[in-house]
Amino acid sequence: MEKILIVGCRMAMDDVCIGCSRCLTAFNRRVGGFSGYGEAEILGLLSCGGCPGAVIVTRLAQVKLWNAPMNEKPTVVHIAPCIADHCPHADGIMAKIKAKCGIPVVVGTHPFMPADIFS
Repeated sequence: MEKILIVGCRMAMDDVCIGCSRCLTAFNRRVGGFSGYGEAEILGLLSCGGCPGAVIVTRLAQVKLWNAPMNEKPTVVHIAPCIADHCPHADGIMAKIKAKCGIPVVVGTHPFMPADIFS
């Protein structure tokens, strides 16, 4: 069974996407970046730590440390659209994650981006 860790933008997760419901809804419905999964579960939601993402590797190490007593670790990391599509530091953040994770990194979670605000 896949154990998914979602990484998103701290500012968006705190101020815009409260509760990250779009990522979780996409997972529950198996749409967007999660369309290919059968049996899987969300292990966690992790923010980048704040601009410019300098602490993302430390935060990933904390995920490993904090989950070790439960014998849980992610098998795949998904990068949320708040980083992949909207972050000026996206390339650096994603490069650090890909360089240090040792597991697959998938860019994308949910497909629920509105075309515009008032339609």
